[in-house]
Amino acid sequence: MAKITAAEVNKLRKATGAGMMDCKKALVEAEGDFDKAIDVLRKKGQKVAEKRADRDSSEGAAVAKVNAEENKGVAIVLGCETDFVGKNDNFLALANQLGDLALNYNSKEEFLAADFGGMTVAEKLVEQTGVIGEKLEINAFETVEAPYVGSYIHINKIAAVVGFSAKVDNVETLGKDVAMQIASMGASTLSYKDFDPAFVASETEARIAVIEKDNIELGRLGKTLKNVPQYISMAQLTPEVMATAEEDAKAQLKAEGKPEQIWDKILPGKMERFVSDNTTLDQEQCLLDQNFIKDEKINVASYVSSYGDVTVTSFKRVALG
Repeated sequence: MAKITAAEVNKLRKATGAGMMDCKKALVEAEGDFDKAIDVLRKKGQKVAEKRADRDSSEGAAVAKVNAEENKGVAIVLGCETDFVGKNDNFLALANQLGDLALNYNSKEEFLAADFGGMTVAEKLVEQTGVIGEKLEINAFETVEAPYVGSYIHINKIAAVVGFSAKVDNVETLGKDVAMQIASMGASTLSYKDFDPAFVASETEARIAVIEKDNIELGRLGKTLKNVPQYISMAQLTPEVMATAEEDAKAQLKAEGKPEQIWDKILPGKMERFVSDNTTLDQEQCLLDQNFIKDEKINVASYVSSYGDVTVTSFKRVALG
């Protein structure tokens, strides 16, 4: 057969991302046939993938992409085995290519079956497993569609996309800030209204048990005991609960000898404190109830409303691990 030229090797390298020696060997085995050489590399990838099927792929890159119309976003994680590979420029380029392609699909299954340079995405991952020598897989695939979608990526480890009900002035800043909030604080729901009652009940019981256990040790050491909350979410603060709390606050003011004519000035602050003390679950897991990371004096809901007639409609967050 004819001698394999450097141009042929470079062409195969550009098409597959494989190393020079691997491409040259593949071309030799394929007797210079470009398509057969790609098949050779793919088969090598399959063998490597089979051997590494049980490996952990918790490293890699998290990618967030938004389409040109800014009404659809996708967040994916391309997983690999080591942080070294996850930081490699070729690996990151592949992750970004896959992110761009993912914008055209609504599920991981559709995406894996999509065409990627003459092979499916799933086949490309197998091929690149052979090229890189580590297990590669899509560990997360999430999409958001809305009148406006913002995104944020934290050092390729965490990615978030968030949808808004309208394109308002400076919505780009709003989108980035809220997506950053999601990436940083890891909210699981938009509002306490999304919680399952059984989940709230279970969390309440578990948190009270932890505090009571801590208090036994604090008491033994003669230290101040922690407050044991009755509630942890607005989902539990019914009108009846709030009415009782207000009566208790009034009784406290009376016991403290505060003049009744100034109660109206003091009560709002006490009720606000009551809500704050009894909504810890919401503050941790509900995006709109979290303290805004750029100004902890307000919550995310207040920050969003400062942009006018706009609301958060949905969000997704993906991360390594």
